[in-house]
Amino acid sequence: MGHTCFDVTESDHIAHITMNRPDKLNSMIPEFWSELPAIVNEISDRGAARAIVLSSTGKHFTAGMDLSVFTGGMAGGPQSSAEIGRQRANLRVTARHLQETFTALERARMPVLAAVQGGCIGGGVDLVTAADMRYATADAWFCIQAINIGMTADVGTLQRLPKLIPEGVARELAYTGDRMSAERAYEVGLVNKIYADHDEMLAGVLETAKTIASKSPLAIWGTKQSINYARDHSVEDGLEYIATWQTGMLQPADMMESFSAQAEKRQPEFDDLLPVERTLGNQ
Repeated sequence: MGHTCFDVTESDHIAHITMNRPDKLNSMIPEFWSELPAIVNEISDRGAARAIVLSSTGKHFTAGMDLSVFTGGMAGGPQSSAEIGRQRANLRVTARHLQETFTALERARMPVLAAVQGGCIGGGVDLVTAADMRYATADAWFCIQAINIGMTADVGTLQRLPKLIPEGVARELAYTGDRMSAERAYEVGLVNKIYADHDEMLAGVLETAKTIASKSPLAIWGTKQSINYARDHSVEDGLEYIATWQTGMLQPADMMESFSAQAEKRQPEFDDLLPVERTLGNQ
């Protein structure tokens, strides 16, 4: 299936999603917002991939949300209060739709690794903060662009970034709209590692994805679920959650395969996650 904004490949249990509009700075046009969650959900539901790498092309990772996304419903001229009310209701629906695009990354059953080169602007920050890990080239930089155009960021940055880096640092970025360099992003924990250039970064990130893919996919899924849950709940709630998860999901066969592989000095072989069939109530 062809996509307007992405190329998708899958091999060795690693799905690689690449933003493919470098001539347009990989701006997030309307098609972006429907294609990305559809791609991620399909990969997650099928269960054959055990890690997802999300990268980009060209000079910049992404210029962020394209103007067409948030001006399409803003009509000019005098308007009645009813018209204004309908537009505001539509804006809320649109915001929730855009938020769900990146929440799909958190809900995926396998880790998502974001590889960032050049500018990661506006919606790009929303995107990468929803990934499990972030990696960057030495020339990468991050900018919460919304404040620079008279808006409050509303697609996930303000909710996720303060849980990844010190709150004061997140507030400074959100209030000033200043750029954060790759070096500073590494210092505060936003990115896991900095690479010299794009090719070196992709090679390194794919190697990390390969390591993840060598583990039990069920154990990786449980680990991701537990970390995400613990982030948003108390320690006691998190302990209750993992106890319940293990009761239903612990797979002794994967443990035995791990022990056997170590004893036999070979790579373990695990079954893929079972496919998921979405219903109308689970989209």
